Amino acid sequence: MIGRQLVPLLRTRGHNVTEASREAGVDLLSGQGLEDALADAEVVIDVINSATPEDSAEDFFDQTSSNLSAAATRAGVGHYVVLSIVGTDEMAPKSGYIRGKVAQESAAAASGVPWTVLRATQFHELAEPITESLMVGDEVRVPIALIQTIDSAEVTAILARIAVGGPLNSIHNVGGPEKMSFSDMARAVLRRQNRTLNVVEDPSATYSGLSVDYTTLVTDDEAELGTSRLVEWLAHH
Repeated sequence: MIGRQLVPLLRTRGHNVTEASREAGVDLLSGQGLEDALADAEVVIDVINSATPEDSAEDFFDQTSSNLSAAATRAGVGHYVVLSIVGTDEMAPKSGYIRGKVAQESAAAASGVPWTVLRATQFHELAEPITESLMVGDEVRVPIALIQTIDSAEVTAILARIAVGGPLNSIHNVGGPEKMSFSDMARAVLRRQNRTLNVVEDPSATYSGLSVDYTTLVTDDEAELGTSRLVEWLAHH
């Protein structure tokens, strides 16, 4: 989702962009094509995602991150940027997918290349599928927790700004403009869909199969915030 927006955005701003994708002849799992793709690169932006959210994604991220970080080091790039997820530290012990995201972050930090990790909250685009995943019969059973969705276009713009700026050598957090309960998010989605299902806060409900604490999925007070609110975004999509 982010890569498809990021490439044209950077190109419209006058940057030369090489896509390290299978379509471009690059296999990140084997490392084939990486040397050529990174030749003369000043910045590497890792927006790689696994095709599966299952625990097997951990091996995928471990291998692709190892190959990319080694290639970035050999190429002598000046900035290694990784897109990750707010809440990884708390969720990693419970999820191989999240441990894989941590591996992405660690690969950049340990590469010897100046780096920045951008951790973002969940995207507005995921509010509907998240709500659908919580439906049980004629109810939506939601965890008792906060969520802070953000427009993916805003994340893309922030990622582009960071990539062409100076490396932070640290983690930069970004989230949506409002923290809301899962129940409020679900009700907003249902209103947009003209549906009247009952929304129930359930202490046993999970997020993508993971139990989450009340603030796991939201940023701290020092994070950068987007401006697009979920209700407004839903009204236009």
